[in-house]
Amino acid sequence: MTAAQTRPNLLDLDLTGCEALVVGLGFKAFHGRNLFKWIHKHGVLDFDAMTDLPKSLRSALRERTVVQLPRIVQDQPSADGTLKWVMELWDGQRIETVFIPDGRRTTLCVSSQVGCVLACAFCATARQGFNRNLSAGEIIGQVWQATRQIGSPPTNVVMMGMGEPLANFEAVVKAMETMQDDLAYMLSKQRVTLSTSGVVPNIYRLREVSDVSLAVSLHAPNDALRDQLVPINRKYPLAELVPACRDYVADDKRRKVTWEYVMLDGVNDSLAHAKQLIRLLEGVPSKLNLIPFNPFPGSNFVTSPPERIESFRQRLMRSGIFAMTRKTRGDEIAAACGQLVGRVEDRTRRLDRALVERGRMVASC
Repeated sequence: MTAAQTRPNLLDLDLTGCEALVVGLGFKAFHGRNLFKWIHKHGVLDFDAMTDLPKSLRSALRERTVVQLPRIVQDQPSADGTLKWVMELWDGQRIETVFIPDGRRTTLCVSSQVGCVLACAFCATARQGFNRNLSAGEIIGQVWQATRQIGSPPTNVVMMGMGEPLANFEAVVKAMETMQDDLAYMLSKQRVTLSTSGVVPNIYRLREVSDVSLAVSLHAPNDALRDQLVPINRKYPLAELVPACRDYVADDKRRKVTWEYVMLDGVNDSLAHAKQLIRLLEGVPSKLNLIPFNPFPGSNFVTSPPERIESFRQRLMRSGIFAMTRKTRGDEIAAACGQLVGRVEDRTRRLDRALVERGRMVASC
């Protein structure tokens, strides 16, 4: 841990946290709101430039706190406009964040962990194993950096980068609250999406504290196949996952669960699989994203032929389920779905921390 880590990182604080910090320093809560706004809305990290804060407060903040961002160490542009940033954290760990422009819509794909504990069979992140959770500051720090790089906040944020967001529940929820705050990035509930592989208890928890959009990495229409592709299904099978997702959107008839379904040649892409999928999702307000598999070194899977993907999609549409085939973006820079792989600099440190964190993850999932 660096010397700076002995002081609180202001990026770890939501609006309420900033107010409480400032009050604890002997100042009025509204100064905490101003501090929060300077950091997130204006992108100002220099306390001296926060001119509406008392000088004595600025001095106290300088002495007792730090604003520590993930540091961009590499940017990789794609021919289609997609941009991947490799960001280094305070301890030398590295994560990847992806920016996807599409006309007036801009989407930022944000990581929640270094690596991932869930070991999905078709995902490059899973191949590196799991290292640790990100803090709320390391999550929102990706949004801060992207906003500065592109000149304005993204219109959409998806928690679909490295890691399982619901396995890092508290930090992810706090970061998403900051994304939605009017004094920060002003994103509506429809424009922040959390993608989970199916940590069922935390889907119920999320429903109690947040109203962000829900996406689920489904990838199979039955338990036998999903057990192989998405191993957490062995703990939370479809009979538990689907009702949890249905309940998540039950209070708003306009909302739907987005199901992510990677298309794997000869594995999950037959019309028989489509019919199983239709039965599985009966009664659940749904839309499906069919994702052509994005190859990575060492993978044994092949993407389904375009004509089979379209046939699969048409079968779903005839049943009344809205389905679309996601356009592959950034695949030549390994920025497409399932391709993100962070890098670590100290393998011994990574393994030691991973043993501790993996124990915590098993207990919390």
